[in-house]
Amino acid sequence: MNRHPVEALLRPPVELWSTLVALATALIAVLAPWSLMMPPGVAYAAAAVLALLGLIRGRQALRALRYQRNMRRLPTYRLRADRIPLSRRKLFLGRGFRWTQKHTQRLRDTIRPEVQRYVQPGTAYQWARRKEVEWEAAPGLNAIAHLMRTRAWWNPLQPLPAVGGKPALHAVEPEEQDVWMDIGERVGHTLVLGTTRVGKTRLAELLITQDIRRGDVVIVFDPKGDADLLRRVYAEAKRAGRGRDFYLFHLGYPQVSARYNAIGSFSRITEVATRIANQLPSEGNSAAFKEFAWRFVNIIARALVALGRRPDYQQVRRYINDIEPLFVEYAREHLCRNGAENWQTAVAEISENTKERNLPAALRGRHPEAIALMRYLQEQDLYDPVLDGLVSAFKYDKTYFDKIVSSVGPLMEKLTTGKIAELISPDYLNEENNRPIFEWLEVIRRKGIVYVGLDALTDTTVASAVGNSMFADLVSVAGHIYKHGITDPEAGTDRTDGTLPTVSMHADEFNELIGDEFVPLLNKAGGAGFQVTAYTQTWSDVEARIGNRAKAGQVAGNFNTMIMLRVKELATAEMLTDQLPKVEVFTLMSVSGVDDSSDPTSGIDFKSRNEDRISVSEVPMLTPAELVALPKGQAFALLEGGQLWKLRMPLPDASQDPVMPESLTAIANEMERTYITNDHWYRVPETWWHGVADIGVPLNAESGDG
Repeated sequence: MNRHPVEALLRPPVELWSTLVALATALIAVLAPWSLMMPPGVAYAAAAVLALLGLIRGRQALRALRYQRNMRRLPTYRLRADRIPLSRRKLFLGRGFRWTQKHTQRLRDTIRPEVQRYVQPGTAYQWARRKEVEWEAAPGLNAIAHLMRTRAWWNPLQPLPAVGGKPALHAVEPEEQDVWMDIGERVGHTLVLGTTRVGKTRLAELLITQDIRRGDVVIVFDPKGDADLLRRVYAEAKRAGRGRDFYLFHLGYPQVSARYNAIGSFSRITEVATRIANQLPSEGNSAAFKEFAWRFVNIIARALVALGRRPDYQQVRRYINDIEPLFVEYAREHLCRNGAENWQTAVAEISENTKERNLPAALRGRHPEAIALMRYLQEQDLYDPVLDGLVSAFKYDKTYFDKIVSSVGPLMEKLTTGKIAELISPDYLNEENNRPIFEWLEVIRRKGIVYVGLDALTDTTVASAVGNSMFADLVSVAGHIYKHGITDPEAGTDRTDGTLPTVSMHADEFNELIGDEFVPLLNKAGGAGFQVTAYTQTWSDVEARIGNRAKAGQVAGNFNTMIMLRVKELATAEMLTDQLPKVEVFTLMSVSGVDDSSDPTSGIDFKSRNEDRISVSEVPMLTPAELVALPKGQAFALLEGGQLWKLRMPLPDASQDPVMPESLTAIANEMERTYITNDHWYRVPETWWHGVADIGVPLNAESGDG
């Protein structure tokens, strides 16, 4: 530790002169003690003292030289996946150091004009970079240009890595170490901020690799569908021996994707309508239509569950357009359970006596049997809450009904068109389709690994609807875990022996996913074992998505750990810098002065003085300008209650990774071989009908396959 207020590492290494003199004198004392007029015994002792002095001064010189060399270079940090450190109690973040006042002082020193030759690359380096471009197309000289831009140990003019930024931000501490974060802090959630192409996804690969190897339940949400991230998740699942627990859900590759019913699993039946209605606009007059859409979707969902059928987008679309078939089916089922023995005859008589011209305008065009069932049920006064909702919807004028549910029609059209409909509205009874259907509760029981690619670049609306439905489903599952734990519906026991599994959720492009469904995962699901790591470019993206700055601030308050890579927005950078204290830095000032003497009798004509003054000023520990100048792959992290760390993250090295698939096609082929056609664990009724009591109709367990 430096004992002086000013370190002055950016200066000529003057210690080399004293090192040279001390070692040379020690050598003379050993070889020719007579030349120093010393007896051999005294000369040898003096040589030892001089050698020790030379080593100490040489070490000081090498420290300054090493510090100056690091200022002008950016060493590459690569790490093979199988070499990533793993701990059960800690999370590895990379290499770095704890940022203190000392590093703020050193960083301030690098901006002084007189030290720029120690900070900036030299003249030869600048010349080589110019000639690279000039000689690129010149015959004969292009080979020399190629050699100059080759990054190899033998090239003294090799270019810096293409990561940009300011090397001094990490060079201010030559003695870096492995940086670990306590695993207990992750339940407080982690926010990763960084502009495009600076290493957010590579950091995600590093964290996901450790979560998979640690045995956590891992859920990765990737709106854009990054191919490298998918390959990494799949490779790490295989490396950890968890390949059979890996599920790929990708809207861009429906032919190999696992299937998922976004509205088929719930704790309360009202969740179905909420998940669909939340995708509709709610500004202005649209709010009233959203409420009507919610009501009619809820009526349909209650009827489907009461009939022993799982709700899905296909069925909701069918019955939102024409609710009559659902009313007829449920009315028949209800009368079979509760009606008189001869109800079919009575309904047939009413149907025969029904005349079109005598019907109200709202019922004209309806099937006579449907009208007869409605009238018969009204005469019998058989009250049923589900039937009451169906009758009220059935009695609406068709034109009026179409108007009040018109907002949900386009959404249903998008969600049920093409091959994507098979993914999010799966047919549970189709034995020919061997793609598995996963549900979050069973994924957590099995400690599964799920990669969710939403293909938002192709269709933002569908990606948002499916993603938010998944989040709502996960919140529901978290509530179930709070109340019941991870219970096996068949054995009736807790597979985890009373301990909840850790659910590590990684949300890339967080601003594309944030919504009302995501917020409860941050502030309420931690007790159920959920720990969220969110990645986004700027915080303004989140504010724009939410549409309310206060709500965005509420979301930010749920992240206890912040990792910030290079950012370009001042407000985003200030999210970290505003949380840091101010520190005192020293400034060295040279003062010179001359005073003339006006006394003619004095023998002194003038006085001169030269002095160095050290002043102290209070400055921010870190400014937004430093965050803007970060090289790619480097970050500042606010860990464990406000401790500031400077990180350098390893770049993944997949060049010699035997389990890394070459492409998405290789993953698809491998998954097709591992899919099991008769894997019907998803048909267990307990995994989705535990909220049926809300509608007042018991569900036959055998009808859970519907």
